[in-house]
Amino acid sequence: MAVFTPVTLDQLTAWMPQFPLGKAVGIRGISSGIENSNFFITTECGEFVLTLFENLSIEQLPFYLELMRHLAQRGVPAPAPVANQDGALVTLLNGKPAAIVSKLAGACQMSPGPVHCAAVGAMLARMHLAAADFPLHQPNLRGLSWWRVTAPVVLPKLPLPTQTLLRSELAFQEAFAASDDYQKLPHGPVHADLFRNNVMFDGEQLGGFFDFYFAGCDTWLFDLAVTVNDWCIDVDSGTLDEARTRAMLDAYCAVRPFNETERASWAILLRAAALRFWLSRLYDYYLPREAEMLTPHDPMHFERILRSRIDMPIPTLY
Repeated sequence: MAVFTPVTLDQLTAWMPQFPLGKAVGIRGISSGIENSNFFITTECGEFVLTLFENLSIEQLPFYLELMRHLAQRGVPAPAPVANQDGALVTLLNGKPAAIVSKLAGACQMSPGPVHCAAVGAMLARMHLAAADFPLHQPNLRGLSWWRVTAPVVLPKLPLPTQTLLRSELAFQEAFAASDDYQKLPHGPVHADLFRNNVMFDGEQLGGFFDFYFAGCDTWLFDLAVTVNDWCIDVDSGTLDEARTRAMLDAYCAVRPFNETERASWAILLRAAALRFWLSRLYDYYLPREAEMLTPHDPMHFERILRSRIDMPIPTLY
């Protein structure tokens, strides 16, 4: 989240009558994230989140918004989209597709312990199972196809040893994606970006998952790997913290047990998850977009994580 397209209170006030939320009385930009323009808005009916989509088209957006509605209706704490008077979840604001969703209670837990990781793991498994019958399909837009296109763009900007790592890992992941084992991995809609700043907690009580705008259909194990690579690490080194990792994996498995192929593929998917975010951060670092309140992320963070996943023993799945 960031602010690429500003919205004033007057502009919001003129746009709001189509929604059953009363008059707009406040708007505040959200600085975290790097893809869309996000705001907390206050109306006569309470607080909500407004998103203006900078890259996604109106045609693509029903997947994300309907998925959030699908999950919320099945007891997974996700933001509920607000439809306008015509039943539309997306309309134009300042020339961009825009949507309003409910605001989750709580705050992000940026220093999680095992108890937080266990709560996230259990809810992630519940989310995967709840989304299994979701009728819409969209690939993970930051998956292998995007890696193949993006790597050649950033490679010339990297020192030779780093180029070698990127080429080697991409080739490794391409080979795995073409394997029979990959085809056997359970898959369906995934969040694909479940970092600490996309989850709300009230103390040790999980409040909900949000920011589903990288969601797509992929392997459930990839989604878990993305989550472990953020929630269960030593931030400075990128290495896995045993207690937090074990707590998340055990809690996930208690809801949705792993199959044999998943257990054999776990280390590979942890590497894939690190590669995905290393590539996106390299791209954002070397080809930045102008935005208010935008703070680019350090790509070295996920390079360290990838090197750690290649070199270090990986906790097993039970």
